[in-house]
Parts: sequence; C-alpha cells; structure tokens
Amino acid sequence: MIGEETLSAAAEADQLRQQLLRAQRLSSVGTLASSVAHEFNNILTTVINYAKLGLKPDASEASRLQAFEKILKGSQRAATIISSMLGFARNHSTQREAIDLVSLVEEVLILTDKDLSKHQVQVEKKIFGRPKAPVVRGQIEQILLNLVINARQAMPRGGRLTIEVRENPRTQMAEISVTDSGVGIPPEQLRLIFEPFYTTKEPDEQGHGGSGLGLSVCRQIIEQHHGRIRVESVVGKGSKFTVKLPLNNDGADV
Repeated sequence: MIGEETLSAAAEADQLRQQLLRAQRLSSVGTLASSVAHEFNNILTTVINYAKLGLKPDASEASRLQAFEKILKGSQRAATIISSMLGFARNHSTQREAIDLVSLVEEVLILTDKDLSKHQVQVEKKIFGRPKAPVVRGQIEQILLNLVINARQAMPRGGRLTIEVRENPRTQMAEISVTDSGVGIPPEQLRLIFEPFYTTKEPDEQGHGGSGLGLSVCRQIIEQHHGRIRVESVVGKGSKFTVKLPLNNDGADV
C-alpha cells in the first residue's frame, strides 16, 4: 500500500512538472512574440516592395528575376521562423532519442535571433565536435531557451552571448554552456537560484517579474537525464551556465 502511494505521488509530481514545463514553453513563446512579429513585418515589407518592383511594366527581365529571388528568400525565412515556433510550442513528447546537440542549439538561436538583435545582444557560437545525447528533445530545447532568455535579460543595455558545445571524452559528457556579459549574480544569491520560487529578476515596465520556477525545473529535468547544471558568475562581468548530459544510454530512463 505504501509502495503504491509512493508511486502515485511520484507520478503526480512528474505530471505537475510536465504541466509547468508546458506553461513555461508558452511563456517563452510569448516573450519572443513581439520580436517575431517585428521580423514578420520586415519580411512582408520586403516581399511587398519587391512584388511591386517585379510588376512594373517597364521592369527588365533581370530586375524581375532579382525581385522573385528576394521574395523567395523572404518567404523561406518566414517559413523557417514559423515552423520553429510552432514545432517548439507543440512538442509535448517525452520520448528520449539520440539528438545532435549542435542542431538543437541552432534551433534555439533561430527562435531567439530577432529578440537578441532587438536588445543589441551579439551572439558567438563555439562548436567543438557534434556530440549526441539521449534526451527528450522538447525538454532540453526549453532549458536552453530559458538560459538564453535569462542571459538576454541580464544584459539590459546589450552585450555578448557566447554559446559553446563540446564533447568531453574523459567524462563521457556533452557540455553546453551559455555565457553572458551581463550584471552577474551576487554570491549570496548564487546558491539560491535553483531553489523553487527564488528569483533575481526585477519587475519589468509591465510589472512582470520572474516566477522563480524556471531554473528549479531546469535542474530537475537535467537530473532526470542523469546530467548536471553548473553556474559561475561575477558581479558586473556576467554569468556562465553549463549543462552536462551523458553521451550514452547507460542508466537512462527511456
């Protein structure tokens, strides 16, 4: 009886984590929506202007060809953005599969590209190998998205975001680090940031602050993947979050 109650409580806790993760996923989409809408407006303006150019009676064949190429390029860019957003928002799978972590990082950067440029954040990628890890794709994508958005919010006047992906043969772990040049986290707060409901974020102009659940859930999910998350920070210089995931299936729950 006690065993059944324990299993029931564990299943309920897991269900609540999944619900919270879905809520965070939608919240992340909402955070990016303004920048994505702005990007779509720019794309539509480009498409409309080149369509008008191509329809001019006196337009040369070369001008029309250039107009069609620009329209095609803009449309493909719009399709990539919307496909990434919809795929991210709808991905509720809990099935683990061997995922190329570099491609996962690149998908997150597609989602955040305009939001980062809007806030004057320069992005630098450092890729060392193409490590694969058995993960739940949507969960790890959500974690990386949270870390990137947190990094951008830590740089209110812009800065540099560095993402590194590497494989550590010694530990048999894949490592993804997200480093910002932002405000940093004081030592007395650093030890608390993974605790539920603790947040260092100040309310924004709309009065919205952090829930204090993002990093707590991130840590739980990474630990379920038999991985680890570490943070280093210096006030006034920035923070570095490193996610470590096993490269093989040994001991993993699939």
